[in-house]
Amino acid sequence: MFTGIIEQTGRIISMEPHGAVQRLTVECPGIAGQLREGDSLAVSGVCLTALDVNERYFHADLAVETLARTTLTQLAPGALVNLELPTAAGAPLGGHVVQGHVDGTGTLVSLVPTQSQKSEHFDAATTDWRMTIRVPEAIRAYMVPKGSVSVEGISLTIAATDIPKGGETIEIAILPLTWSRTNLHALAAGSAVNLEADILIKSAALRNAGGKAPSDYRLESANSFDLTESWLVANGY
Repeated sequence: MFTGIIEQTGRIISMEPHGAVQRLTVECPGIAGQLREGDSLAVSGVCLTALDVNERYFHADLAVETLARTTLTQLAPGALVNLELPTAAGAPLGGHVVQGHVDGTGTLVSLVPTQSQKSEHFDAATTDWRMTIRVPEAIRAYMVPKGSVSVEGISLTIAATDIPKGGETIEIAILPLTWSRTNLHALAAGSAVNLEADILIKSAALRNAGGKAPSDYRLESANSFDLTESWLVANGY
């Protein structure tokens, strides 16, 4: 289990066939030295198992499901990825509950500073940013204003969305620290991003829909569900 608080970025070294799977190699001095063979970690929001670990690198094998649902196979050598180690039991929950189970990939529409870049005081590392992402239809019902979403493994809050009106995008306010310490500053418009919807919202929506798959129930029914303290307690949260 993760919380979406990125610890550092790593760099893709290679993605190569390894038997029936693809083997990913990531350079990440710091985190690599904390890993043991078989440990889990989140790589841009994807929960993977560390293999062949040393002080500088780790490897991970990607199954067919991972290849189909995430952006990892689209990354070229040198690309930055966000890294997070699992949250220890009893540790503060800094972001929100992130499982590392990507629901699908979205498309970065834009990531623009809120301050004019023409201003003499503009500093990319100290201004806040506005990010717009196009969300795949299958998970749009889980995008709730002021709700949480994991983007590239980062715990973020949805500031606005046009989805209830038939749109397909969400907007997110990005703090300077998040922009500079994650891979967001390295992404361009059109980049694919890993998305994981908030597990609480997914659970509430599925319960309200009678357990049907997301594509089988109407958007308005999921967005109208009242997530209450009593429901959370009754369902073990």
